[in-house]
Amino acid sequence: MAARTERRRARVDTVLLDFDGTIMDTNGLIVRSWQHTFRTLTGNEAPVGQILNSFGELLPNTAERFFSAARKEEAVRVYRAYHTDCFEDAIELFPGILELLQTLKAERYLIGLVTSRLAHTTRQGLKKYDLCRYFDSLVTEEDTEKPKPDPAPILLSLRNLGRSPENAVMVGDTLHDIRCARNAGVRAALVSWSLAVPEAAKTGKDAPDFILKTPAALPAILRDLNAEPAPVGHTD
Repeated sequence: MAARTERRRARVDTVLLDFDGTIMDTNGLIVRSWQHTFRTLTGNEAPVGQILNSFGELLPNTAERFFSAARKEEAVRVYRAYHTDCFEDAIELFPGILELLQTLKAERYLIGLVTSRLAHTTRQGLKKYDLCRYFDSLVTEEDTEKPKPDPAPILLSLRNLGRSPENAVMVGDTLHDIRCARNAGVRAALVSWSLAVPEAAKTGKDAPDFILKTPAALPAILRDLNAEPAPVGHTD
């Protein structure tokens, strides 16, 4: 007679975090950087919604879409010159992020940063708030040939950490983050302070597994995941 067996799921012991709009409030700076670029190249500003819809994309891809292939490099230069000059003074850590990182470390989770931002400003932002010590892996734009939503950035982070997709949760603020997680076979959490995901998308085909109302909600979600049994099977 077949016996029912119950086994635990693979432990979720790894948290992957996006940078812009997730742990660091760069939203206003990104909007201002694009408006500066639009004014410089066209003499006019763009609708803010158009800029918000680009959050999560690689800068050169957005520059080509906003202007043209012929003006892409010029747009990237104008954007980066303004953005880099203002970056350190303009960014702020979202409330509760430092406490989240401290809790995750205290509970022995591995933490990876997976971002489409360049390494230089990513590290600059982390150093401003003394956050480098919390991260066990850092994957930036330069580290993979294929950006989010391709799974490559998450899969590289997991390789760096020696973990598998079932061990991880990806936390982000854009559909690129959610789709990247889906494509990598990783659970996806969307932050409620996202400016880039419309309400309809939060329950559509790209709906995340979880929506974090605050950073403090994540540890409880992780504990609940690790308390769930795997589906019941049978042994002969």
